Amino acid sequence: MARIMVVDHELCTGCRICEIVCSVKKEGASDPSRSRIHIVTWDMEGIYLPMLCQHCEEPLCAMVCPVNAIHRDKSLDRVIVDEELCVGCRGCVSICPLGGVGFDINERRVFRCDLCDGDPTCVKYCEAGAIQYIDIDQVQVSRWRTTARRLAAAV
Repeated sequence: MARIMVVDHELCTGCRICEIVCSVKKEGASDPSRSRIHIVTWDMEGIYLPMLCQHCEEPLCAMVCPVNAIHRDKSLDRVIVDEELCVGCRGCVSICPLGGVGFDINERRVFRCDLCDGDPTCVKYCEAGAIQYIDIDQVQVSRWRTTARRLAAAV
């Protein structure tokens, strides 16, 4: 069964633990700028939105890659970068509408969420439950439950 990352901005507290554990796992250092997930904040409104690669069905990043270093890994239905082929042109960074691709200026390489090979660390450490890695068929069920809760609260 295919699985996807789902975020719920209403549950996100903006603690940024996801950024820290991601950078530690992937880079060996607590450096949120090198994390594969980033929290976009609207502090005045109290809105925090976890952003990461959405592993698009037709990824624009793969379409603009001049050396075909970006491709879909069918085993986890994810979009990955072949670091051996990547020339660091940053076309993929520029084209991604969600900011799902980062660039390490020191290493001169791009990086993106790789779903931690099917066991996302950020999900494990998100105490608020704002980040989930769920079966694709559960997404609709989750939306129905959220809608039902909102309706019940409004009554």
